[in-house]
Amino acid sequence: MFDKKPKSLTDLLGKTNRIVEGTLIKGDIISSADFRLDGELIGNFTSNGKLVIGGAGSVKGDIICNNADIEGKFEGKLQVEDTLNIKETAVIIGNVVIGKLSVEPGAVFNATCIMQPILEKGLSNADE
Repeated sequence: MFDKKPKSLTDLLGKTNRIVEGTLIKGDIISSADFRLDGELIGNFTSNGKLVIGGAGSVKGDIICNNADIEGKFEGKLQVEDTLNIKETAVIIGNVVIGKLSVEPGAVFNATCIMQPILEKGLSNADE
């Protein structure tokens, strides 16, 4: 009767991937779960979940995710489907495409920013 998508194991257990401070990753990360990065990533990141870049974290590359909280450094192209929260300790340099934006005073935000409305699932731009 109701077409509910079954929850994944990650949704049921509430697990978050974590890269700790002092870790350097060169390459791409693809994850369906939430992710916290306190280390350094030189490469691209793709996720259907939330990305948190901690105060000691940094990313040089492209990011595509659903939500993001940034406390550390980011340089590259950032695409956030829903909400980007930029904390006061954050440094953002590059291009940003987002649904919603929150910037705390003190943050460095040197980016080209495009805000796009969030389309409901199942709707298309063909009707516009």
